[in-house]
Amino acid sequence: MFAQHLYTRNVPDPDVLIRTSGEMRVSNFLLWQISYTELVVTQTLWPDFRKPQLYEALEEYNRRHRRFGGL
Repeated sequence: MFAQHLYTRNVPDPDVLIRTSGEMRVSNFLLWQISYTELVVTQTLWPDFRKPQLYEALEEYNRRHRRFGGL
């Protein structure tokens, strides 16, 4: 019910969130929507983030076993 009142109500929740610059925090970014999102942290700074870093992050995500809150 809560999600229906957000601006993102018609947008599916993300499967992966790529965090640049090595920061291990989400900075209150889409807190409700990323509860089951996989976080991939890269040391690359945002201005330097290119296709090779994107592919590397997606490969990292692809290696993970998603449990969606389960054990």
